[in-house]
Amino acid sequence: MQPNTRRTFRFYWKHVKKFKFLTVLLVIVLLGATAAGLIAPYFYKVLFDLIVDQGPRNEIVNTLLGVIAVIFGFHFLEWLFWRIAVYGSIKLQSKVMGNIANECFEQLQNRSYKFFTNNFTGSLVKRVNRMVRSFESIADNIYYELIPLALKVIVIFTVLFVIKPPLGIVMIVWTFLFLFFNLLFSRYKWKYDIAKAKADTKVTAQLADTITNSITIKLFAGLKYEIDKFAEIIDNWVRKTRKSWNLDELARAIQHFAIIALEFIVFFIAINYWAKGELTAGDFIWIQAYLISLFEKIWGFGRIMRNVFRDLADAEEMTVILNTKLEIEDKKDTKKLSIVRGKIEFEKVRFAYDKNAKVINSLSLKIKSGEKVALVGPSGGGKSTVTKLILRFFDIQKGKILIDGQNIKSVTQDSLRSQISLVPQDPILFHRTLLENIRYGRRDATDKEVFTAAKLAKCHDFIMKTPKKYNTYVGERGIKLSGGERQRVAIARAILANSPILILDEATSSLDSESEMLIQEALLNLMKNKTTLVIAHRLSTIMKMDRIIVFQDGEIAEQGTHADLISNSSGLYKKFWDLQSGGYVN
Repeated sequence: MQPNTRRTFRFYWKHVKKFKFLTVLLVIVLLGATAAGLIAPYFYKVLFDLIVDQGPRNEIVNTLLGVIAVIFGFHFLEWLFWRIAVYGSIKLQSKVMGNIANECFEQLQNRSYKFFTNNFTGSLVKRVNRMVRSFESIADNIYYELIPLALKVIVIFTVLFVIKPPLGIVMIVWTFLFLFFNLLFSRYKWKYDIAKAKADTKVTAQLADTITNSITIKLFAGLKYEIDKFAEIIDNWVRKTRKSWNLDELARAIQHFAIIALEFIVFFIAINYWAKGELTAGDFIWIQAYLISLFEKIWGFGRIMRNVFRDLADAEEMTVILNTKLEIEDKKDTKKLSIVRGKIEFEKVRFAYDKNAKVINSLSLKIKSGEKVALVGPSGGGKSTVTKLILRFFDIQKGKILIDGQNIKSVTQDSLRSQISLVPQDPILFHRTLLENIRYGRRDATDKEVFTAAKLAKCHDFIMKTPKKYNTYVGERGIKLSGGERQRVAIARAILANSPILILDEATSSLDSESEMLIQEALLNLMKNKTTLVIAHRLSTIMKMDRIIVFQDGEIAEQGTHADLISNSSGLYKKFWDLQSGGYVN
């Protein structure tokens, strides 16, 4: 097995062994069901030997009825054990699948900001679903197929050796070759299953991407282009799928021929022994019953192994994620961030998204407690990166970022972010009610507190005009709301959170002039007694800030109040102010 295959099994076993008692009990019950099914054919032998070899029929009727009762008893036990095995398996698998889904969800949510920018939402959803479903399929194949097969092979080999050693030898050699071929073939086919799974993920990712951007496709008349591109991806999936299926059919053809050959060889040997009087008619029935039972299981062995490897291939992509080290991770000795004042310090911070793209170069910056600071500059200058670093969406390469003297690498991420409210330029909302979206800022808030925050954010009025008011669902990513409405909901969420540090990233950019005027007072109230960073292109919105910092090429080009900067005729801020059209720096 490849390392990731072993890791997949280890991951599944980690969750299964939480239910050790139930697992062991189910295996015992399953073995009991299989054993009962294997004992019954022996009494068919006894039955037919009595019918063929004994005297007058009326003298053996009671004996025959007794044998039939025994056969019924074993079949009843087999039925009973199987029912217990199945219901127990349902309980075990559902619990384990739930735990697997929970861990996958937690693992994904712990991934970094960069991880989500590099992966399609649809493909991540599919990976989690396939990981869960793969466990179900693998568990079914091992529990219902491989464990009974192992017991049947042992018992049948033993019986055939007892009846006639040559029959046992033929069965052992044939079974070993059959299983070895299927194992090798399944392992060989695994790489094609992985290729098929990856092609399937690409199809899902392309679907998710184009559905999300359906409006863009219409606006730019891109339907023909997207149809051709999707057809190309589907064609790749078709080729990979056809290859996998063709290999499956080749394996089935070889297996079928091998079973026909075995049955011919076994009966050829058995007939020779019968001719010598060394086998009875009942022995033939017994052997045939065992062969049918064995063929039923062993015929599926190749399919089972291919299915197991296919399921492992389906789980492979999620296994890779689960075994990839977290980019942003809390240390074992981290403590919760304790903010008293909200002072922020950058000490010679250097950061780059990759080795060839430096963004922040030896930045030293102090933001006093309660200070209102605006970050301006051309696109790509580093101002948005500064806020992402404060939130620890990325780890810096050199230097320190301190909040009230505490290195943000030494505190838990949750405690850090719970004390920073961010109102982004393009807020994303959950497909939940307006009440739930606003309350997400402080999930223990009362309805009254939510309504108060909504009124301060000037979104209460438009909410009350919706059909179900605060119980109105906003659609995926908040699509049912306008850009300005989404932004006001995000501001209400920040007001409710009442965090000591506030970041406004173009928080009024989607508002019309009237809405912006209404909300400016709410924002000023929100910023009271808070350390505030405001990213703005529209300079008219930051004139009253305590300090304005101008970024260029990852460094501070100049800083000061609006009056100080505007008076510097050769400064970058003055240039932006003069060039600004409608209050924006482009």
